[in-house]
Amino acid sequence: MENIIIRGGESLSGQIPISGAKNSALPLMATTLLTKENITLRNVPALDDIISMRDLLKGLGSEVLGDLKKGGAELTLNTNSIKDTEAPYELVRKMRASVLVLGPLLARCGHARVSLPGGCAIGNRPVDIHLSGLEQMGVSIDLKGGYIDATIAGNRRLKGARIAFPMVSVGATENLLMAATLAQGETELINAAREPEIIDLANCLISMGAKIQGHGTDTILISGVEALNGAEHRVISDRIEIGTYAIAACITGGQIDLLGADGTFLRAVFDTLRASGAEIDENNWGLRIIGPKGKPKAIDIMTDPYPGFPTDLQAQMMAYMTRVSGASMITETIFENRFMHVPELRRMGADINVHNSTALVRGVSNLKGAPVMATDLRASVSLVLAGLAADGVTEISRIYHLDRGYEDLVGKLVGCGAHIKRI
Repeated sequence: MENIIIRGGESLSGQIPISGAKNSALPLMATTLLTKENITLRNVPALDDIISMRDLLKGLGSEVLGDLKKGGAELTLNTNSIKDTEAPYELVRKMRASVLVLGPLLARCGHARVSLPGGCAIGNRPVDIHLSGLEQMGVSIDLKGGYIDATIAGNRRLKGARIAFPMVSVGATENLLMAATLAQGETELINAAREPEIIDLANCLISMGAKIQGHGTDTILISGVEALNGAEHRVISDRIEIGTYAIAACITGGQIDLLGADGTFLRAVFDTLRASGAEIDENNWGLRIIGPKGKPKAIDIMTDPYPGFPTDLQAQMMAYMTRVSGASMITETIFENRFMHVPELRRMGADINVHNSTALVRGVSNLKGAPVMATDLRASVSLVLAGLAADGVTEISRIYHLDRGYEDLVGKLVGCGAHIKRI
């Protein structure tokens, strides 16, 4: 098993090319199930989750051409015929986003059998919202043996419906948005997610011939069509990767140019970093992040659905806040168990107290390198950030989490002067 070794204390300086967004690429790959024609995606990141979705789609009958490579791959997907409508447990258990094939399979074939994805390390993310919306579109759902058995009665075509989500759910919005493109009549999604990944998915579907309005707002209108055509689409830049490397510049007091980075969808994060003393310049080539001179200022954050502060950057921001002068309050409102990195940061000398969904972080003079263990994707990279700023050597185990969401993390940091390696 591989570990990461970091000798901290270096101020990072250099350039980092930003990869395509994993959370956008995964639903975009699932759109191949909605058409018999080619879907060509550019700027696809080379990540384990992308490999898992590729393998799942191949099992359903998709042909996937193109090699995943660092720096943005081009994949062409074709699903002229669907040979299987079952997404088995062996594949779905690797990645929750696998449930995104449910809506497209139903829209194209009228039936699907998809393994329940279950819980995950950072808390429960139930698929009830997905299933309730599909039932309103005429789907019969039977849960048995750990699988979702879903069937459309009658003419085997989904029916448009007015669906009000009880809570904001990115996955449910994506699943029902894709399903509704081939439904009979009009579908209205109320309290829909507004994330940039939703906008990216909708734009791709529109280029495939879908009729969609309101994406990027909390109400999306979809008028179903008989069939969708193929399309070519470029995956947007990964805003979580942008935020992570911006924090890397800040926590080390360095300067990093993020090439190809779009700061449009990170206003809440940038406002927070600027309040801590960082400088952020937006250019036609990307972003320049300059960390604070001396101790950062303490800031309070609360995670929230977009356009609020993203939960996927909470762990990284907590690592940064261990370096401030004073105390910061971090409140997590999205997932109930997303403070599992706290004990590991404490091993490095962090002063953090957790009460329910709030963590009080008091800045310390210095973090100390220590052996630590990653617990999930974003917690993993928070430990990397802490290790970059710590005195001495930090060894991080269970780093396989990182390969799910960060393309060439070690290589990109080495290019900015970090003393980091995989062993």
